[in-house]
Amino acid sequence: MIKNITITLVAASFLLSANVFAKKAENKPVGISKGVMSVEVINHGKKTQITRNQDNNNTIKQAFAKTSRPCPPFCIQPMVLAPGVETIAELEVMDYLSKMANGDKTILVVDSRTPDWVKKGTIPGSINIPWTKLNASKADPIAIGDIMEEMFNVGGDDEDRDFSKAKTLVMFCNGMWCGQSPNNIKSLLKMGYPANKIKWYRGGMQDWEVLGLSTVPGK
Repeated sequence: MIKNITITLVAASFLLSANVFAKKAENKPVGISKGVMSVEVINHGKKTQITRNQDNNNTIKQAFAKTSRPCPPFCIQPMVLAPGVETIAELEVMDYLSKMANGDKTILVVDSRTPDWVKKGTIPGSINIPWTKLNASKADPIAIGDIMEEMFNVGGDDEDRDFSKAKTLVMFCNGMWCGQSPNNIKSLLKMGYPANKIKWYRGGMQDWEVLGLSTVPGK
């Protein structure tokens, strides 16, 4: 009888220790980088924080769990999209967003996806300009000109555009299998936009979600 009680107590103690260990593991902080837990950005005029999901058992959203989307159109994109266009990752995106939050008006972070995707969640501080809005075969030239002038700070007209004060554009879409931001970038390059003023976040929402980074409903 005493032996059975002892075994039971030992087993209970083991389970308690295991639960405490698991709880501690779950509560380990998830930073963005060493010494950085959050990045403050401006999202539609309001301050917000980009952090990582603190649940150590969190998994990726179902919308980004699929591995085998048909190609075409969902083909793997190259690392270098075009000469002069820099490919960047999450820390660089957040650095640009932080600069914007600190008053730098020469930068714009652009979500190139269609609105149905953007509504599911986007990067805080970004704006949505669907790839169809800059594609000459789908959009009105006047509307494209308005975007270039009012949002990208490009002067002149279709025949003689002035890119001397053009904004640095950080463009992304759903990830390395998505063609929406590449389409936007290629359209801009055809219009003469300086390649060195275009940054491409190739990983897009796929990698953003994999890392558990904050998202907001898009507008």
